[in-house]
Amino acid sequence: MESLKKSNEFKKVYKHRRSVAGRLLVLYTLRNGLKKNRLGISVSKKVGQAVFRNRVKRLIKESLRQNPPSLLQGYDFVVVVRQAFTNDVTYMEVSKNLLNLFKKQKLLQDDTKEGKH
Repeated sequence: MESLKKSNEFKKVYKHRRSVAGRLLVLYTLRNGLKKNRLGISVSKKVGQAVFRNRVKRLIKESLRQNPPSLLQGYDFVVVVRQAFTNDVTYMEVSKNLLNLFKKQKLLQDDTKEGKH
């Protein structure tokens, strides 16, 4: 999965305003017209110091890398980390939270198949 890096790419996804929220994370989505997905992660300074913010980003990226959900292709995702994300949050909690957000947005290929039957 490629990364969103430029602020105008993030703004474009935010402007679309298709989002779902969980306890730890908020997921914004936008169709990008490409045959691949792109991911941006936003962690405010209010969440913690730089070392902690970087740890949070690594946890999110790793959970998508280790357990790649069967996502529909052609979307930009921006994951916003909420202040509820504390130092004791585990990798498993992050993975579950992300998966639930993708399910809520109906972005998993399994979900779309079930809906067609």
